[in-house]
Amino acid sequence: QLQASGGGLVQAGGSLRLSCAASVRTFSRYAMGWFRQAPGKDREFVATIGWTGGITYYADSVKGRFTIPRDNAQNTAYLQMNSLKPEDTAVYSCAATDSNMYYVAFANSATYAYWGQGTQVTVSS
Repeated sequence: QLQASGGGLVQAGGSLRLSCAASVRTFSRYAMGWFRQAPGKDREFVATIGWTGGITYYADSVKGRFTIPRDNAQNTAYLQMNSLKPEDTAVYSCAATDSNMYYVAFANSATYAYWGQGTQVTVSS
């Protein structure tokens, strides 16, 4: 139900925009999140946006460089990644939740019931 796209190879300092298209009846019911997993590392929280887009939260490692807009009319969430660094290299996955635990556990992957396939982002130095 979630289709992530937009990954690729980019030089350090460059930008990429990931998209997450949702095949759901009421997209605005779901908060959306992005997580990433680098080789040999655990999956980590990147960013999340609430149901209406009024609130967003970011991992400290991406704050000021990444944004997570959403377009409820297009059933799509995005991850705009600027000033990319080699340490941003990972497989990025989008996720959705309608859990009432969202506001206390938005950075916990277990809060999200729905996941898209990952998209690879590689940042060269």
